[in-house]
Amino acid sequence: MNAALKPDFARTQAFIGQKHRLLINNEWVEPRAGGRIEVLNPATGKLLGYAAAGGAEDIDLAVRAARHAFENGPWPSMPPVARARLLWKLADLIEQAADEIGQVLSLDNGMPFGMAKFAGALGTANGLRYTAGWSGKVHGEVPELSEPGKLAYTLHEPVGVVGCITPWNFPFAMEADKAAAVIASGCTMVLKPAELTPFGALLLGRLVLEAGIPPGVINIVTGLGDPAGKALVEHPDVDKIAFTGSTATGKWIVQACAATLKRVTLELGGKSPNIIFADADMARAIPGAAMAVFANSGQICVAGSRLYIHKKVFDQVVDGITGMARSLKVGSGLEPDTNLGPLVSQGQLDRVTGYIEAGRSEGAEVVTGGQRQGTEGYFVQPTVLAQTHRSMKVVREEIFGPVICAMPIDDDDLDRIARVANDTTYGLSAYIWTRDVGIVHKLARKIRAGTVQVNGGTGLDPAVPFGGYKQSGWGREHGRAGVESMLETKAVGITL
Repeated sequence: MNAALKPDFARTQAFIGQKHRLLINNEWVEPRAGGRIEVLNPATGKLLGYAAAGGAEDIDLAVRAARHAFENGPWPSMPPVARARLLWKLADLIEQAADEIGQVLSLDNGMPFGMAKFAGALGTANGLRYTAGWSGKVHGEVPELSEPGKLAYTLHEPVGVVGCITPWNFPFAMEADKAAAVIASGCTMVLKPAELTPFGALLLGRLVLEAGIPPGVINIVTGLGDPAGKALVEHPDVDKIAFTGSTATGKWIVQACAATLKRVTLELGGKSPNIIFADADMARAIPGAAMAVFANSGQICVAGSRLYIHKKVFDQVVDGITGMARSLKVGSGLEPDTNLGPLVSQGQLDRVTGYIEAGRSEGAEVVTGGQRQGTEGYFVQPTVLAQTHRSMKVVREEIFGPVICAMPIDDDDLDRIARVANDTTYGLSAYIWTRDVGIVHKLARKIRAGTVQVNGGTGLDPAVPFGGYKQSGWGREHGRAGVESMLETKAVGITL
């Protein structure tokens, strides 16, 4: 184990090993049915700990607490600057607990400790500070009216109780990001984290209490998608669902919310194109393209897994990415030299290796990787596939693993390249590598994706709206748009 982990690791183990409960109305309470969920360590496949199995009754109690907090007590009358101060306090606490958060996420999710600490904790703290600045900054308007003697103005008001459902791939960051938008906007929240990775959310709950956020504003119910997640989506007193996860589940949520016409934002799957032109800076493009897929063992919704390389540099790029894949250390996230941790579960391992085998059977060339690594835990080798084409499952469908499909592009017709890039049901992200600023601006307009990253781009900066086109989702998170998604617009008309 990394020596740097040892001083605080006992605290982390004690936290994970305790008897966990649900956070409702700022109190840790037992689930009404009393059940527990086994949580496994993805690096070993062995039992890590237990989380409470909340159900429909627990969701109802949490929603009631959130509704009461939204309509009564200090929260609805709290000025925006006070909500901002709470977010800054929570950010400070996250920063102070960064080592513990990193260790919990590495055990819970499998990601390398460095990624968990710096992206999962410290980056999240800075994101909360950014979002705090939007408290009270989304203003209404006073439009010029067509009829004299009349006045109208608009108000932006919090939508109400928000049901937040988060995935397992970046659990703590996504949970805290959604909480930040809720707090900045003046809403209240019931969070249902992924059952595979509940401990980050529970640690966030501890910090929420330490930050002094009023009772009922942030409620956390761990449990299975059915019944807990289902009950949250269908609850008649929830005003909005903010979901991050699979496209299939997102489609079900849309159907379920139709009964009450809840507001919905969905951040769903992707199959993002990564386009490398012949003039690209290869010293940046090759490692950038590799880690656009291999980071977090490919368990990233924005993975640039469809890699289109100009034929003039195809061999150079594939050789470079192959060499990088072979040099990456796959192992436990708590080991100091680990680059890629395990996949999150046996089910995810079966899914990813199944896609690789499907690629083989359809004629793909496995340039490197393509196998499970070891016999303990859920590790898979970073994999590069060549001789792939659009009709293959590995090219069409989201794999959510460290698998790159490399394909040549043989001309500079930007319209044709854009058609290839857009040949997917998804539209979450895209990547372009070139020194030609004309290509950048022309192609960025032609690609139908919520985010286009050029020569490395900006990453998922909290100031930049994030979301997708097509079946990659509805709405945006982060930036002003993320806070606005938690608000309703009210028009007030007056006869003077």
